Amino acid sequence: MSDAEGRRKPRVLLVEDDEDMRELYSWGLLADGWFVAVATDGQEALYHADSFEPDAIVMDLLLPVVDGFETIRRLKSNARTSLIPIVAVSGANGSRVEELAMTAGCDAFVPKPCAPSELSALLEDLVTRRTCPPR
Repeated sequence: MSDAEGRRKPRVLLVEDDEDMRELYSWGLLADGWFVAVATDGQEALYHADSFEPDAIVMDLLLPVVDGFETIRRLKSNARTSLIPIVAVSGANGSRVEELAMTAGCDAFVPKPCAPSELSALLEDLVTRRTCPPR
């Protein structure tokens, strides 16, 4: 998918089991120029991360089938997906949840709810840092 000037839109995989949050974040990210794919559980996320080849992933932590913590660990241990920036989002806030998410391998943690524009800005920053390492 490309924008009007022919540039490839950045791709984000949104992993969220709550329908309302999924819609909110999807619409916000689409409005900010992201091409969005969605997964509703960790198993779907692992499949889509491999087939969709996202530039970034937004990962809810409390998911059915395979939880977000285990999904992050699997993504970070796979050579094909290990460098994809992952932003963990969770309504189960607290320093312990954030610590567990960071230990699993996520690149950033955002408590829910958060504004889609805040999420988009963070994703853009992480993707830019990944593609343009500091000098």
